[in-house]
Amino acid sequence: MSLQKSVRERFFHAFCFEALAIAICAPLGAWLLDYSLAHMGVLTLMISTIAMLWNMVFNAAFDRVQLRLGFQRTVAVRAVHAVLFEIGLVLAVVPLAAWWLGISLWTAFLLDIGIVLFFLPYTFVYNLAYDSLRVRVVEWQLRKKALASS
Repeated sequence: MSLQKSVRERFFHAFCFEALAIAICAPLGAWLLDYSLAHMGVLTLMISTIAMLWNMVFNAAFDRVQLRLGFQRTVAVRAVHAVLFEIGLVLAVVPLAAWWLGISLWTAFLLDIGIVLFFLPYTFVYNLAYDSLRVRVVEWQLRKKALASS
């Protein structure tokens, strides 16, 4: 299976990840934190934009490291992948959330810990499912191409 993904596929992967995350997090955040859905929706959208860009950059780098080191995407590797991704995102999101919600960096960090507790398993499951579906789609495309060539 090729690890080479087009920019279009990377965008699709990240967009689907973020769209589902927004659909879950904006209403949940508004309810739990007692902010309006619009206020949390804008914050979620800003975080999502940052996360989508980080997702594309991080996953491209992850693929390059995998090509260089030759490891397989085992459950343990996917767990490390999810943790490293979330650490990078925390560094970008905490200051934004503190500013937008008018809270301290410490409070935003504590809030972000709760978000990470949601996103660690979400990232893990999403990428595991995406990889599985991608294998099927690529195999289907190869079969379709082989049939067209014969």
